[in-house]
Amino acid sequence: MLRLDRLVNVLGGYGARLCCAPASRDVELRSVVVHDPTDARPATGEVFLAVGVDSAAEAVRLARAARAVAMLVRVSPPLDEAVLAEAVGAGIAVLLVEPEVSWSQLSGVVYGLVLEGRETDAGRGPTDLFAFADTLADEVGSAVTIEDQMSRVLAYSGSQQTADPARLETILGRRVPDAVRRLFEGKGVFAHLATSDEPLFVGPSPEHGLRGRMVVAVRAGRELLGSIWVECERPLPERHRTVLGDGARAVALHLLRSRVSADLERQVESDLVIRLLEGTADAHAVITRLGLLRGRFRVIALQAHIAEERHAAVLLAFERATTGFGWSRPGRSTLFGNTLYTLLPCGNDVTPALDWLAAMVRVLPRQVTVLAGVGGAADPAQLPSCRQEADESLALRAARPGGGVAVVYDESWDEILLQRLRAAASAGRVPSRGPVADLTRHDAEHGTRHIATLRAWLEAQGDLAAAAERLGVHPNTVRYRLRRMAEITDLRLDVPEKRLAMIIALAVGRP
Repeated sequence: MLRLDRLVNVLGGYGARLCCAPASRDVELRSVVVHDPTDARPATGEVFLAVGVDSAAEAVRLARAARAVAMLVRVSPPLDEAVLAEAVGAGIAVLLVEPEVSWSQLSGVVYGLVLEGRETDAGRGPTDLFAFADTLADEVGSAVTIEDQMSRVLAYSGSQQTADPARLETILGRRVPDAVRRLFEGKGVFAHLATSDEPLFVGPSPEHGLRGRMVVAVRAGRELLGSIWVECERPLPERHRTVLGDGARAVALHLLRSRVSADLERQVESDLVIRLLEGTADAHAVITRLGLLRGRFRVIALQAHIAEERHAAVLLAFERATTGFGWSRPGRSTLFGNTLYTLLPCGNDVTPALDWLAAMVRVLPRQVTVLAGVGGAADPAQLPSCRQEADESLALRAARPGGGVAVVYDESWDEILLQRLRAAASAGRVPSRGPVADLTRHDAEHGTRHIATLRAWLEAQGDLAAAAERLGVHPNTVRYRLRRMAEITDLRLDVPEKRLAMIIALAVGRP
């Protein structure tokens, strides 16, 4: 826990001079508040930054209103003795900031000292929202839950002795139950959170196991980041509402800091995954840096659409795929173009990849359509080839109307092979002459059915009766056509290599 004495000592090296202090400098500092003249809402915190305040007397007045125990102000020295006496009487330490020191740098130092240096008895710092939920619950005298904008639980206070069934189910399921969420939606709770910063009371609902709730939005500017819920049977008194409003601003700061940290982690992770997918000589070292165990992996290529808007939800999918600490997620992901690639350790068993995709579909909004391709099992050095297989599987899934979420390379390698051969053919990389080409031209010029007959005979593996049944003709007709085909081109059906080449040519040429 940061104490006033340490704050004074550290800030002295940054150009902030202590002018007066209460009798004891052992007072603990837990929060920071910055003066914002555009925000009429009262804000409280132990350390008050009087940014933009030109009068020391006005700064002391604002610091008292914020219930601060330390104040930083930048005005011309010396400070009036009466002002300093007023500050001492209010128990406020005054630190005078030198003109050369920027507020942005100083605020960064103060936030770092106060927030990162604070710990609870359990050894948890402020970056742990659970510790903050415990503190807030103590101040309002009731259980607290902190949720994100999708009603998923981010943290909750420790005591569950008076928890109602809805709270217990929320905590166990890590999100608000669907029935309770529909109740809140019907009562206009979410509409209120979207537009207002005022706490709202939601009355009890015994049929939903709900005692009642007081809720306030957690917002950064106009963006709704989440909400704080307090379990209560009746509206909170005004002083507790003020505490709840201050708590919402503190949680917003935490979530913004977490978002910045998460964005940096995502960027590092994304860069490493791209190196693996494009090929690198130190693949095993990169795998280790990603925190993955050595073994075999699969690459999942995913695209997400909303109605006719192509790739409208791919950023949302990337955010969901990279939510949480790396060690708590099975895979590592990157966003490349309009495709989300996830590297998943699952080896020869494709089940973990399909389970991962099912989980992704569940956390995305219902209107999002997910298409995916899963590459074959690969060693780290083979991941570029695995990515190609995932891309080709995704393209195959996109070409299929309906069907499941994903195409798996293991199950569709034959179709993918034919797609590769067709691509080669379209680039002019297959012979333009030969039995298949000759018979195709003859059919076009004379209206014969030699190609259909050849395909049926090859698919029936030389069985005349089976080929005839496929064509709906007599076996003698098939025999006659084969003789005529041998007169047109060098067929040589008795040579295995020739038969294989014709099967490939027919498969490539099939639309």
